[in-house]
Amino acid sequence: MNIFPITKPVLVVVGPTAIGKTGLSLEMADKFDCEIVSMDSMQIYRYMDIGTAKATKRERELIPHHLIDIVDPDEDYDAENFVNDACNAIEVIHANNKMPLITGGTGLYLRALTEGLFPGGRQYRQIRAELKYRLQREGVSKLHEELILCDRISANKIHKNDTHRLLRALEIYYGSGTPWSQHILLQNQEKKKKRFSRILVIGLTCNREFLYEQINRRSQMMIESGLEDEVKGLLDRGYDIELKSMISIGYRHMVNYIQGLWGKSRMEELLARDTRHYAKRQFTWFRKTDDIIWFDREDRKSIIEYTQKWLRECS
Repeated sequence: MNIFPITKPVLVVVGPTAIGKTGLSLEMADKFDCEIVSMDSMQIYRYMDIGTAKATKRERELIPHHLIDIVDPDEDYDAENFVNDACNAIEVIHANNKMPLITGGTGLYLRALTEGLFPGGRQYRQIRAELKYRLQREGVSKLHEELILCDRISANKIHKNDTHRLLRALEIYYGSGTPWSQHILLQNQEKKKKRFSRILVIGLTCNREFLYEQINRRSQMMIESGLEDEVKGLLDRGYDIELKSMISIGYRHMVNYIQGLWGKSRMEELLARDTRHYAKRQFTWFRKTDDIIWFDREDRKSIIEYTQKWLRECS
């Protein structure tokens, strides 16, 4: 997007689910005159409040929030959409002489925003379905030979029995018109460009056992706060249980309970367990991300002081 490079200061707060990003972000937004940009792949959906742990209506009245409740549960939304919407929000916030504070746990969104997302990352579902059909009829060797003709570099790296990557490479080529290998080359070149001149990414961490206890409590609180009624409301609106939004953590668990596939105790157990597993994956993703400054979730004083020092250096 032509908004890059962004030269005005941008704050980011990341970390796994239930670690306290919302509370810290509200405190920092108040102290540093920020507006909050949600970086959460689930909080974009309308009618899905309890299971996504959105900031309350009151909190959103006190501090302006962006990219919450922007699409319906049956609408497609991906990292490319996020980058476009986040850039628009950043531009508006800076125009209002405030500072954007981007916060959430969707690591792919952060990478797409700061490093770029190559066009081959898009999904081409119809093309993928056609390729799967051809795979069954024509066999893997035929499709691998086809890949050699249109993208020899990728073909040399993908074993013909790796059907997942083989189909993906062909899907990207036929969908975008450009070989996968070329997309990767362009993405690596894009990474070298600095999209943000002044950006501070704060990561929250804590003892793993404490986080898991927090997750267990939050999972129970969601159930007690009316997650069942929220999911029933979505079903009553006609949203299919196979939608991307409906198979997410919390919603698929409650659907299985409502449909009688799981008892309540089983649903509660699996909801907490799968949320813990998700948090572990988030930690792994962010730990591999460069330039994150890590703080313990309880060390608010150090976070504020570090941010103040960073802002002084920015000015």
